[in-house]
Amino acid sequence: MKFNNLTKKDISINISKKTGLSYSFSSFLLEDFIEILIQEICHNKLILKNIGSFKIIKKRSRIGRNPKTKQEYMINERNSLSFKSSNKLLEVLNIN
Repeated sequence: MKFNNLTKKDISINISKKTGLSYSFSSFLLEDFIEILIQEICHNKLILKNIGSFKIIKKRSRIGRNPKTKQEYMINERNSLSFKSSNKLLEVLNIN
């Protein structure tokens, strides 16, 4: 199975081709869009209509174990990001 990673450069090139905007301007738009998403996710739950929703999950600290050496260590508490896709997006994905 081969994975095709989509980079910011690829997205900027696609925006540029589809809209006729310059590559540098489409790159600027993409950077601003990503910054807005990050700010909104940090403030609260973000819902993108017909795409899905992002929310922050707080994970508690716990004991981890190295499977090779069996040595235990403490994993600190941290925040994690959760994404739940919308039903419309799932319908589009399951058509093919």
